[in-house]
Amino acid sequence: MKQTPKILFLSFYFYPDITAGSFRSDSLVEELKKKEVLIDVLTTHPNRYSSFVNSQSKDLEVEGNVTIRRIKIPSHSSGIFDQSFSYIYYLFGVLRYVRTKEYDLVYATSGRLFTAFLGSIISRFKGIPLYLDIRDIFKEVIGDILSPGKSLLIKPILSIVESFTYNSATKINIVSPGFKNYFRKIVPSKPLSLFTNGIDKEFTSANFKYDVIGKPSPLRMTYAGNIGESQGLEKILPNFLQELKDKIEIKVVGDGGQRKALERRIKNLKNISIENPIPRKDLIEYYKQSDVLFIHLNEHIAFKYVIPSKLFEYAATGRPILAGVSGFTSEFIKQELDNVAVFKPGDISGALNAFEELNFCWTDRSRFIEKFSRQKVMHLMTDDILRTI
Repeated sequence: MKQTPKILFLSFYFYPDITAGSFRSDSLVEELKKKEVLIDVLTTHPNRYSSFVNSQSKDLEVEGNVTIRRIKIPSHSSGIFDQSFSYIYYLFGVLRYVRTKEYDLVYATSGRLFTAFLGSIISRFKGIPLYLDIRDIFKEVIGDILSPGKSLLIKPILSIVESFTYNSATKINIVSPGFKNYFRKIVPSKPLSLFTNGIDKEFTSANFKYDVIGKPSPLRMTYAGNIGESQGLEKILPNFLQELKDKIEIKVVGDGGQRKALERRIKNLKNISIENPIPRKDLIEYYKQSDVLFIHLNEHIAFKYVIPSKLFEYAATGRPILAGVSGFTSEFIKQELDNVAVFKPGDISGALNAFEELNFCWTDRSRFIEKFSRQKVMHLMTDDILRTI
């Protein structure tokens, strides 16, 4: 009698953590559990933001064909290096657990490369297929963040890790078409699939529609997400808000390595507040109370390829979006979304001009929501994963 296939599912972040990787993994497991497979999820307790604590997280959960084991890691700040250090605990915890276990497939989703690398070690050691889900090009991100001297030392090491990891894979999924050329240089003949991020059911089922008579004053703007080096909020928001003064109020909901830098820059401004990360059901209410949503990514090389996951949930609200982005994201917006004003990252005058271009009303984006429904994307990705076994 044929045994039920067993999948080792590696995701550093998972529900109830509040980060893009967690939302993606949770949705994928929901689709996989509908199939005739056993799923062993190895993850961590919520740790993306030290300011977000969730008591629902348990060491072990079993529901039907899904087992979730959370490996304990030390508390850490939200900076990229503290996060990277915590991966070491995750790596050894996973290796200890799987040493005597048998699987038919390793699935590893990775934004920092390390989980993908861990998946490649296990795949090679056990001689089983590896399906990689790559959400970011970590080597390029590091190259943009570090000083030139440190980058010169670390990038060659990361190149070796990348080559080992990606060549270990049976198949690689990329979340943005902008990644394709990068991967073709490293693994020219490796099968690639494209399953993007998407819009979760919490957003597709919410009623965001509203009627506006005239332009609200002051306008209520919201930014929700990471406050890190990649976002560069401390470089754009203080001067932008100083120019607009009493015309706008912005609520920043999140945390990250650059939060203190942002707080220092805005200490004399009255039209901005920063709040700790909150559960999505509460965030949806914040969106409903907003007149415009804000997104910003520094003009780093890595961000020329990526589509920010935040853009998908922003779009679902129907709110106008002010976007400081470049590269592939800018092109994606032009092709797929209405009532989004794009400006060059860090460009204050460009941001002010783009702001004036927005229509402050609800925009019907039903076509986009249908096309990028997370459930739809993950359903297709599930079939692709199972074909790898």
